[in-house]
Amino acid sequence: MLKGVKISGTGSFLPDRILTNHDLEKMIDTSDEWIKTRTGICERRIADENTATSDLAIEAAKKALKNAHKKPEEVDLIIVATVTPDMIFPSTACFVQRGIGAKHAAAFDISAACSGFIYGLAVGYQFIASGMYDTVLVIGAEVYSRIVDWTDRNTCVLFGDGAGAVVLEPTNKDEGILAIDLETDGNTAELLMVPGGGSRNPICQKTLDHRLNFVKMKGNEVFKFAVNSLVKTTRKVLAKAKLKPEDVDHIVPHQANVRIIDALTKKLKIDPEKAFINIEKYGNTSAASIGIALDELVHSKKLKKGQIIVTNAFGGGLTWGACVIKW
Repeated sequence: MLKGVKISGTGSFLPDRILTNHDLEKMIDTSDEWIKTRTGICERRIADENTATSDLAIEAAKKALKNAHKKPEEVDLIIVATVTPDMIFPSTACFVQRGIGAKHAAAFDISAACSGFIYGLAVGYQFIASGMYDTVLVIGAEVYSRIVDWTDRNTCVLFGDGAGAVVLEPTNKDEGILAIDLETDGNTAELLMVPGGGSRNPICQKTLDHRLNFVKMKGNEVFKFAVNSLVKTTRKVLAKAKLKPEDVDHIVPHQANVRIIDALTKKLKIDPEKAFINIEKYGNTSAASIGIALDELVHSKKLKKGQIIVTNAFGGGLTWGACVIKW
């Protein structure tokens, strides 16, 4: 019999440096009004040149473990969702394992872009539900500023750096993760990607000259795809949990664009006040965004025991997915 799985602790960490829309006005041809109107973003956090993804992940992990009342040596598995790893190998999770002192933990990364945190929850859930592990640390962490083209005004205004983490544990109570849905359509991969740096287009002078090592996005097409996919996966995951949109107490969506979130709640007929939004402060932190938002919701005191949370995300791949949690 499969075990139940709950979130026993959350944590997040953001770099100190704040890059505002007004700062961007001095760097590229854009304006505060243009960015806010189209995205809802006012500022974002940027890691300094000495900070890597694992540094952010380690701090978020420490906070999650503290809130879960867990010691690092109790962790069985560390999963880091990221598309901005410290290096090609070893995995960023290995550096996290070393950094927090989780000497008994296995560790690996997963790559699902902005959907990474949902995918990480799904993987961690399976390890506990099957009985293989008891304590799993799931982290979404990104230093996206390293793969942003700061000359491309359509993309550089969107992204920020940060990390969010949760501790997963087994439970025999009526709580925890109720259902998960994961989806992918590789036929849409060209809509959002970093084409350079891998085996297809390894780093060389040509790659650098064509700026292939930076994010490339077809924004309008991604926007439309995002709304439809998020609505679809949310309805599907609620049906799996035998719930309806009106049963949802909080929706914690990927923080990509406030207009996407508004369209999502409207199509699902969910009160927009139930949507947790912090995009104005951090921008799109990719795989980190849901973990950061969930941690802030927990500490806002708005989340009560027994309430239903839906998290959902979409990202490069294209990938998308959703999770229902009973707190």
